[in-house]
Amino acid sequence: MRAAIAALGGAAVRVTQVSSFYETEPVDFLDQAWFLNCAVEGETDVPAMELMRALRGIELRMGSKKPVAKGPRLIDMDILLYGSETIDTKELQVPHPRMYLRRFVLVPLAEIAPEAVHPNLKKTVKQLLAETPDRSTVRQGG
Repeated sequence: MRAAIAALGGAAVRVTQVSSFYETEPVDFLDQAWFLNCAVEGETDVPAMELMRALRGIELRMGSKKPVAKGPRLIDMDILLYGSETIDTKELQVPHPRMYLRRFVLVPLAEIAPEAVHPNLKKTVKQLLAETPDRSTVRQGG
């Protein structure tokens, strides 16, 4: 994860905050090892679609493959929020469409940006975490 975060500079992203790393139990596809997750805040002038392509490039260079949806993979980078923008294309949905249903997203994000507002739900990350129906385990460490 540290290598992926460091690679963001090459994608014209200035990293401003990184959450702790969290061990998180699998969701949806349960028969797999636990994951490591974190949230990163950055600043960029790169448009969201171009940024997404750059993130996919970092994943590919690191050797990440997704043979099974929601299954094991080396690295998976997503854009959760892009300022207050809403983007809904086949290739990219921002805010991430399931972020409010995922403790493994909300816990690290709440650590670095508890007052960030979901532009569609009009709730802070802290509120979304308190209200999520997801009860999966997310523990600091890793």
